[in-house]
Amino acid sequence: MVQHWVRFNHSGEVRFGTLDGDRIRVHAGDMFNHPTPTSNYVDVREAKLLAPVLPGKAVALWNNFHALGKKIGQPAPAEPLYFIKPSNTYLDPEETIRKPQQEGKVVFEGELGIVIGKRATCVSEDAALSYVFGYTCLNDVTHADILNRDPSFAQWTRSKGFDTFCPIGPVIATGLDPATLTVRTVLNGDVRQDYPISDMVFSAAQLVSRISHDMTLEPGDMILCGTSVGVGSMKPGSTIEIDIAGIGKLVNRFE
Repeated sequence: MVQHWVRFNHSGEVRFGTLDGDRIRVHAGDMFNHPTPTSNYVDVREAKLLAPVLPGKAVALWNNFHALGKKIGQPAPAEPLYFIKPSNTYLDPEETIRKPQQEGKVVFEGELGIVIGKRATCVSEDAALSYVFGYTCLNDVTHADILNRDPSFAQWTRSKGFDTFCPIGPVIATGLDPATLTVRTVLNGDVRQDYPISDMVFSAAQLVSRISHDMTLEPGDMILCGTSVGVGSMKPGSTIEIDIAGIGKLVNRFE
């Protein structure tokens, strides 16, 4: 059964629960450790939806889609290639992605996020999805001009680490098969990305397994699956939407 988990602010208190039509059923305890449903409900229109998870670490993939690799002339990697998005980048749905003071091209990258549900260390590929709590939408915003500006050092952390550069949400969907999902990115009403998760070089199970052999993944950690063709620049005043059927639509402004 598919469920949609949210974090939200209601009357000044941050809580979490599951969507039930136009209501949120409030849960108690820990989202990732036997959350307990209560008898309390909140009208979703009276709640401010927050990023559904605040990862301890967000591991982000590069060159993980065959179509994009082919377009940019990069062969499929032999192992996952990744970097880390810092916690200052996390941004709530409907909040504003802020333009950095450094001038240059800022690009959107619509992606699927894998949310870890239990501690994973050196897990097998066969068991990997049992460590996944669910899936969410995200935008791996990047200052493209900074990335390779210094020929001696690719600045992955800086170019992708500005404040507000990782919108997440609006929900975490559980009970989905990630290989059936499609990511659509819409900029100011125009579809810019529309690609299947099934085109990934490394599947969700492979990502969880292989990364867990490098570092322990904790509950709430997130893996950004990488993006595909259609990445492009945003101008201040733009509205950017990451839409994954079965999960939801993440909407933010860029100013």
